[in-house]
Amino acid sequence: MRIFVTGATGFLGSYVVTDLIDQGHDVAVLLRPGVRPWRLAAKLDRLTVIGGALDDLAALGSGLRSFRPDAVVHMAWRGVGNSDRNNKDQARNVVDTVDLVDLAADAGATIFVGAGSQAEYGPYDRAIVESDPPKPTTLYGIAKLASCLMAERRCAERKLRFVWLRIFSVYGPKDNDSWLIPSLIRTLRSNGHMALTGCEQRWGFLHARDAAAAVRLVLASPAAEGVYNLGSPEAPPLRETVTRLRDQIGAGDLGFGEVPYRPDQVMVLAADVRRLEGLGWRPAVGLDQGLRETVAWSRTAEAGDR
Repeated sequence: MRIFVTGATGFLGSYVVTDLIDQGHDVAVLLRPGVRPWRLAAKLDRLTVIGGALDDLAALGSGLRSFRPDAVVHMAWRGVGNSDRNNKDQARNVVDTVDLVDLAADAGATIFVGAGSQAEYGPYDRAIVESDPPKPTTLYGIAKLASCLMAERRCAERKLRFVWLRIFSVYGPKDNDSWLIPSLIRTLRSNGHMALTGCEQRWGFLHARDAAAAVRLVLASPAAEGVYNLGSPEAPPLRETVTRLRDQIGAGDLGFGEVPYRPDQVMVLAADVRRLEGLGWRPAVGLDQGLRETVAWSRTAEAGDR
């Protein structure tokens, strides 16, 4: 299959690209000017690179038509950091997504897979199922939901099979430094003190390798259509996960309860993934194994090999 991927230089996007290449697919990626694709360094010679950005539809459309994709996987998004979650520029992502559906159809693609988010649902006090009413509380979640609804409609009009993966917490080597697990590893490895909430939240973490395998599965499964939750089927108390990580590193100090819960604190971040499991997907990387890999990678990166 010939697959075009946006957001390929990001954390999860790089895993998706690596997985697709390793499974024998022809992959093209969107590469914005000035971006260093360090996460894809080992695969660059096996990729087709389309230079440009979602802002420049004419240039992107030309490159996409030349590649002739069977499918498009849309992982790119402006403003994923917590500080940008209520930035009005989130609305630009909706236009990007809908425009990309049309570009995909014009280039001959018949499949469109988009990266959604659990933020589309808003807070729930139990594992979330796809049929739960979306109640997003941030502009980020609202923009993801709007992108889903509009892309689904446009795909129906343009005759593309549409899949939208609502992604929960994903982790692994090469993750962004500002997220919880990388921050914990960095602090604990320096024998530092990590101030935390009480960590009573139930929070599932899925290894990025398992998330990438799910993307490949929905691309290859003709029956896959619509919205799927993508997350860990297990959501232990966050305190257990944090303690496991500290015990693996063997250094540092955890300050449970030193950070107050936010007024809108989500206490359960758990995905019901039975719909995805119905396609044959199962996570293969256990939490302990995944944390060990992530810690080991952080040592290598610190040594300057990144």
